[in-house]
Amino acid sequence: MSQEKFSQISPSEFFYSNRDLAGFSNPTRSLYTAVREFVENALDACDHAGVLPEVRMSIKPSNPDARDPRHYVLTVSDNGPGMDPEQVPSAFGTVLYGSKFALKQARGMFGLGATMAILYGQITTNKPVVVRSCTGGDTAEEFEMLIDIQKNRPVILSRKTVPAKKTGLRVRISLEGDYSKAGAKIRDYVAQTSLITPYASITFDDPKGEKRSHPRFVRKIPPAPTAIRPHPHGIDVERIRRMIAESRPAIPAVDDAVAKKVRRELGLAGAAGPDTLAKRAAGAKKLTAQSRLVVALASFIGTDLAGLSRVRIEDVDIPNSKIHYWDYGASESRTADLDPESPHYAEIAGLVRGEPLASFLTKGFQRVGPSTASKFAEFAKIPPVKRVGTLTNEELVRLSSSLQGFEGFLPPDPSCLAPLGEEPLEKGIRKFFEPDFAAVVQRPASAYSGFPFVIEMGVAYGGRVAAGGPHVYRFANRIPLLYDEGSDVAVKVASETDWARYKVKGDAPLLIVSHICSTRVPYKTAGKENVADRPEIERELRLAIQFLSRKLASYMSKKGQAEAARKRANLYAKYMPMIAEFCTELAGKKKQPDYSSLVGAAVPAGPPAGAQAGGQAGAEDGSEAGPEAEAGRKAGATEGGSGGK
Repeated sequence: MSQEKFSQISPSEFFYSNRDLAGFSNPTRSLYTAVREFVENALDACDHAGVLPEVRMSIKPSNPDARDPRHYVLTVSDNGPGMDPEQVPSAFGTVLYGSKFALKQARGMFGLGATMAILYGQITTNKPVVVRSCTGGDTAEEFEMLIDIQKNRPVILSRKTVPAKKTGLRVRISLEGDYSKAGAKIRDYVAQTSLITPYASITFDDPKGEKRSHPRFVRKIPPAPTAIRPHPHGIDVERIRRMIAESRPAIPAVDDAVAKKVRRELGLAGAAGPDTLAKRAAGAKKLTAQSRLVVALASFIGTDLAGLSRVRIEDVDIPNSKIHYWDYGASESRTADLDPESPHYAEIAGLVRGEPLASFLTKGFQRVGPSTASKFAEFAKIPPVKRVGTLTNEELVRLSSSLQGFEGFLPPDPSCLAPLGEEPLEKGIRKFFEPDFAAVVQRPASAYSGFPFVIEMGVAYGGRVAAGGPHVYRFANRIPLLYDEGSDVAVKVASETDWARYKVKGDAPLLIVSHICSTRVPYKTAGKENVADRPEIERELRLAIQFLSRKLASYMSKKGQAEAARKRANLYAKYMPMIAEFCTELAGKKKQPDYSSLVGAAVPAGPPAGAQAGGQAGAEDGSEAGPEAEAGRKAGATEGGSGGK
């Protein structure tokens, strides 16, 4: 019987074999996904730096005479702060490496998208990515790189200093794509990005040589989100273990400098075994905490200072009285016993016992004060003075379930979120669709599984909105979602709404814009195209759509009244002359009575208030940015009108 062989693969290798998970399933979808990932990174960089974004993107065929699918060169540049040149290779050459793992709102979530686009380009064209970063001055650092897929690390082919006119980042990759099929989605993506990011200026040069410009029409950037501590309701056992480990003081590595310091404090001239170290430590009058810890480790592991320099402490397991460490000399993981009766035990135990539970809660979690921590400890049946490093496995499980079930915690802090705001969202809707009616609402912050989120929603009726609605435009953290709309929670809520109740016909020109802001948007896949139907999110979406639908129903009622008045006016205008003529003949008069005032009184004074407001607001928005914005508006309205339903 042959023995089965086990092996390990790197994240790059995994996504190389399963790139469909990240949205790189075919040349059409891959070209669109690559565009989206690089544009989102550019906008995120500008947002976090507080810079009004100017994003330039171009897609050019490598061989203009070839047919799709063919090789394209995608270039995306921005005016952000640039990236530290020392971070560029890892950021663009390592899968699952990035700066977006903190608890705050960002378009990217996994440190995956841009690197996956580079990886896809490499495996389809075998050409390197070129990254140019300028953080200031008149020069930039330019890298030409490939990804070592098996080792998940960058391979730098060249690095040089080049002239630069302004700060920012530029990325250029070659990849296989099918623009003839992806073009419509890419144009929709750019137009909808301009709608949900109205303070950005986006320029797109397509493969046909046409320039599509979407100038900004709002000049105020929403406040940048701030990173926050985790909320207790979003914690599991593994996260608690990590937080406890991170709260412990670091166990020092015993290098030559540390060993020399310990020998000096113990009065040793040369090498000494663990017993000698222990005797000298017991007789020493003054010994630093670091030296006491080194002596204790040497005692339990059974080695001298030279031996300690060849090990790395991996874990100190107080409940099971074990020390786990890696022996570099033997290249294996080993375990040593901790004797609770040893005089050195208190030194090791004090290091890993950690702080009391009450202090751990107030320092490690958001919006947890001493009073709340004490109430929680009583609820979890764990003494508030118990050291978190001494919790048993059963107590850790109970602590985790109690954190999720305790109702006394305050809601999550929404300062980590940066919603667009009602006014900019309404301006975007009116600019792109010029509706007869538009209304926007921003719901109060809520949370699912301890992650805060905010729902923003707008409804538009008439104008440039196409018939056959409701059309649902979906956004998450200012990302347009154009694929897989059938299983999205926003589409589900819109389809389950009884629109007839709000006086809206089935084929009405109705548009819904749904925007979800969260530190962790619950995407169903790594491709970030549809949002899962979490009950809390579904509830907030439903409340938002009901609020706006009532406003729409009021508008439709006024519109119906105006139409009825117009019909009556038409009847008066048609039959009044006939009645006047008949009455004149009946009275034997020659001059007909003046009935114009009666006809005029029957004519309605004007369109419904919502329609007037919509037209005025649209005119104001169009005039804000001048003729250039008007040209962009017409182009954007045409492109935006073909969004997902």
